[in-house]
Amino acid sequence: MSPRIWLLYLSIYCLSIFDFGGIAVAETSSGQESIRIVQLIQGNQLRRMYPEALTGLIESVSTQTTLNVDPDPLVIESFDDPAIFKHPFIYVNYGDRQDWQLAESEKQALKRYIERGGFIFIDAGISASFLGNQTSRAQGQSFAEWRVRPNLAELFKEIVPETSFRPLPRSHGLFRSFHVGLPDSTVLPDTVREFVVNEKWPQGSYSAMGLEVEGRLAVLAMPIIAMGWGRNEVGRWTRSIGFRIRESAEGLSDRLSEAYASGEPFEVTREDGRTDIIYTQNEGMASWVQEAGGDWRVFQYHYSQEISDYAHVFYTQLGVNIFVYVFTQ
Repeated sequence: MSPRIWLLYLSIYCLSIFDFGGIAVAETSSGQESIRIVQLIQGNQLRRMYPEALTGLIESVSTQTTLNVDPDPLVIESFDDPAIFKHPFIYVNYGDRQDWQLAESEKQALKRYIERGGFIFIDAGISASFLGNQTSRAQGQSFAEWRVRPNLAELFKEIVPETSFRPLPRSHGLFRSFHVGLPDSTVLPDTVREFVVNEKWPQGSYSAMGLEVEGRLAVLAMPIIAMGWGRNEVGRWTRSIGFRIRESAEGLSDRLSEAYASGEPFEVTREDGRTDIIYTQNEGMASWVQEAGGDWRVFQYHYSQEISDYAHVFYTQLGVNIFVYVFTQ
């Protein structure tokens, strides 16, 4: 049986058992069962982050898999909207909510939603410390810190106190639920390719923190990936994406250890739990790093059409994997 046919049967099965205590999941105009994604946007919808992103990803999911996903997300402004209990998947870009001090009614609603089997994906729910508190920085830069935003950690500790966010290892099923590994990296420049394959996104993995409830991934937080999903009306990617890579050279560690940085240093948590120290010259832009092992390396920023296209393909593959994993775990 092909993967696409297998997914079709499995998605139908998942919808048949995923009823939130008797409430229907979703239904298309033709009467066929489908998955409808809930998207939280607080305030003016015209000012939301990456407005074309989620619909672009849904189109990719529908094209690449046999999951039956409604092309139009259901937009809500608050987590206590009763409509969430009719749908199994909530997507929220952290920047689309101005106030993360949730009302008690929202906390209780999220608690019930999680207990009933709902899944929440918080895009940009991870933001490296050197990016600061400005929303725009975390929307335009993805950095693999392995720690959720402190306010989110506190919020969900209050909602589900029996568990906490933990790193999802490279071996986690999310990274191989449909697409396995990286896109074809031969299109990348040699220096960029070596870093991407061996360090940036090894084995197709990505910085991810998950909150498990009764053995099920209930909440997922990642650095921003929505920037890689959107297409315009003629099918072209709507954003240009560059890569930040770490480079070294003979004697560089000695020079950087004595260099002056105009910005303050920031600690970031690595996948192995150790700490790197990021130095900035311009606010919100990483310049060089003192790594946990003692080496120093400089950050170089690379831009080209090939790099941007590669990033879009990777982020889209990752988004597709999230959908498939959620409905087949």
